[in-house]
Amino acid sequence: MSYAPKRVSAGLVILVGPPAVGKSTFVQHLVQTGKISQEAVASTDAIREELARSSVVSARDTSHAELVADERDRQLLKTLAAGCTALAESTNVTRRARARLVAIARQQCITVTVLRFEQSREVLFQQNAERERRDVSDAVVGDLASIMDQEADRGQLYADGAAWVHDVPGRGQGISAAEAAQLFAFNRFIRR
Repeated sequence: MSYAPKRVSAGLVILVGPPAVGKSTFVQHLVQTGKISQEAVASTDAIREELARSSVVSARDTSHAELVADERDRQLLKTLAAGCTALAESTNVTRRARARLVAIARQQCITVTVLRFEQSREVLFQQNAERERRDVSDAVVGDLASIMDQEADRGQLYADGAAWVHDVPGRGQGISAAEAAQLFAFNRFIRR
């Protein structure tokens, strides 16, 4: 099956998908190929690791989720204020998580594009077993995939404030993260 290339409008790009679906690998390929800059990416995993290195939080401690989210929001706002597209890399499968991000976009008067990552449980569990990270169990992956099924279908994403929703193919569709990243081009600068 062939996939048509997608142009992502400038603004806030929200990645939505359970752990182990391939979001981080997809973003790594976007950065490596120069489609987006590393500075445009606000990754909750990277923020949590940075805070752990500075001894603010433990790398595995989820009780500091608000601190991590606040830092992610600060990074997004800084990028958007500079007139550049910003990418929010975290699971974002709940309406509540996305509402916070959509509020940032509305505050800045910019559009929201959602890149939606959905794979079968079989693919998710296989990819989770292959990950270097061992801090997310299959039970958590499955639970977050179920939440995505309930709260992040295309219609819900549009209802929550997305101007565009693009499904990102993956292993279940016979596409690697690198190949999926090649399908997307990003408008980098916001015209106001």
